Amino acid sequence: MKRTHNCGELRKADENNKVVLSGWIHKYRNLGGLLFFDLRDRYGITQVLFDPEKNSSEIIDIASKCRNEFVVTITGIVQVKPDANRNLATGEIEINATDIRIENESLTPPFNFLDGRSDAKEDIRLQYRYIDLRSEKMTNNLLVRHKVSMSVRNFLSDKGFIEFDTPTFSKSTPEGARDYLVPSRLYPGNFFALPQSPQIYKQLLMVAGQDKYFQIARCYRDEDSRKDRQPEFTQIDIEQSFVTQDEIFALTEGMFAELFKSAAGIKIEVPFERMAYQVAMDNYGVDKPDLRYGLKLKNITDITRNSEFKVFSGAPCVKFLAIPELENYSRKQIGKYEEYAKHLGAKGLAFTKLIDGKLEGGISKFLGEAEINEIITKAELPGNGMIFFGADTENIANKVLGAVRIRFADELELYNPKEHKFCWITDFPMFEFNEEENKWDAMHHMFTMPKPEFLQDLKDGVNLDKILGQLYDLVGNGIELASGSIRIHNSEIQEKVFSILGMAKEEYESKFGAMLNAFKYGAPPHGGIAPGLDRLVAVICGEDGIRDVIPFPKTKNQLCLMMDAPSEISQEQLDELSITVKK
Repeated sequence: MKRTHNCGELRKADENNKVVLSGWIHKYRNLGGLLFFDLRDRYGITQVLFDPEKNSSEIIDIASKCRNEFVVTITGIVQVKPDANRNLATGEIEINATDIRIENESLTPPFNFLDGRSDAKEDIRLQYRYIDLRSEKMTNNLLVRHKVSMSVRNFLSDKGFIEFDTPTFSKSTPEGARDYLVPSRLYPGNFFALPQSPQIYKQLLMVAGQDKYFQIARCYRDEDSRKDRQPEFTQIDIEQSFVTQDEIFALTEGMFAELFKSAAGIKIEVPFERMAYQVAMDNYGVDKPDLRYGLKLKNITDITRNSEFKVFSGAPCVKFLAIPELENYSRKQIGKYEEYAKHLGAKGLAFTKLIDGKLEGGISKFLGEAEINEIITKAELPGNGMIFFGADTENIANKVLGAVRIRFADELELYNPKEHKFCWITDFPMFEFNEEENKWDAMHHMFTMPKPEFLQDLKDGVNLDKILGQLYDLVGNGIELASGSIRIHNSEIQEKVFSILGMAKEEYESKFGAMLNAFKYGAPPHGGIAPGLDRLVAVICGEDGIRDVIPFPKTKNQLCLMMDAPSEISQEQLDELSITVKK
């Protein structure tokens, strides 16, 4: 009994054929002696019928023992059903069983997925992930992931890129997050680090003259998990020599158009919109704006400098967000947003209502005529609505109103979830000042070339807050899907950046000596980009987070419930690695 077909391929044209199917019992029904199985594999579901008038008592006895998730092999004849099930691809036929073999029994599963997705909480699903992955939803998500990976490989290979592997055991370097460390048994007290990205290796491949590199790379970062972040994740790593920013944009847009089409049949419009970082912050309060809806932030700082409302006159920045058709929002509903704003670092969230062309309620009684007119004009509301204000530092005002904008859009369903809007964010500052540590940090990473017009300022170490880098993000539906830059390929410039970031010569030579030395042997100009494969697949599948598109993810607390990891190791292993554990 070797299967001849899968459970998703038989059709009306196969009538009267003898077939053998293998799979899991998805659903079991006993209708007055007639036994019906819905037999499932990753390709689909086929209905199977056992008839006591046609089958031997032995076969009926075996079939009667079966329950959901038993693994069975069934032989039978394809017959056309009198009433087709239009919800199944195989719904016009069923298998009139002539034989059955139980390959393996199953305990009662901890959850069901009769509607195509698991009905359990996420922790239970992850504990029994091997069962969860049998669901139609998860099977389809993993199929999309496969199609995306294959599309990337085919597209980039056709463009002359070569896929290289880079080491998993590497050197610990300060790249933004904490490293995962691997102790060396042969060199006690020394450690490898798992790569946060293949950043240095892909740059060294450019120095090695390999010109066009890509890799579907596993990366590791010891940072707090979120719905779009895991301690181990996968990125599509791309690097090219003698390349411009525009060429990287065109390559990525072509790749995205192809993979959306091949993986999900979705047509996306290219080229993508481009937006400077400062424009994004001014209009949306975030550097990854969702462009499927409007709701731009409005700046009224100039007109509130001398406001009698001290909250406004005493604030470095005053901005507002106008939401149409919310004039009936209750004080209790508004209070939830005030608490949300405080959670984000604001002192509160001032508001007023626009009703029939006039401001009413909230802070309206504290505002002068000029302020009121400016607010009404800039609000650009087609009718009535509500206006929320952020009065604080520019960073806090943007952070709060940007987050409130997103929350309102989600709650009021202001966008089409099936629409895809992409945007390049460009002209990021190279550096941002860390007030707490009183030093400069890299906005993205420390290997980015400045824009040519700022190169001299970088070399001179002046106007650091105004230097713009050749770095860019690709944003889709408010999610950062890719990040990249034109890289530094000159050791003197790279050392200058290290110095600006507060690294002593001994430190950066110890950590990045291999790369700095390589740059002295003819390094070409080069640049690249790294789309996040997990996030990309989540967007295509319409998932809210990446755990549902990764076969075996960690929980939000970075645990593997299925394998019970992380776990303690024996004292013998610790001794072998010369490690002492403090508890």
